[in-house]
Amino acid sequence: MKKLYRSKTNRKLAGVCGGLGEYFGFDPTLARVAFVFLSLPGGLPGVLPYLLLWLVIPEDK
Repeated sequence: MKKLYRSKTNRKLAGVCGGLGEYFGFDPTLARVAFVFLSLPGGLPGVLPYLLLWLVIPEDK
């Protein structure tokens, strides 16, 4: 069974996008672009979910 973890190897900041990409099977760059795009209109729609995921998703062992 797969578990969602923050990536230790594929990370730029906290490994959230790398972990999402590994778990769902897509390129983590797409998640990074989505978070940046959502952060442009004022920051809250992209930054808040990223910070919440950073706190909730455990780091890979």
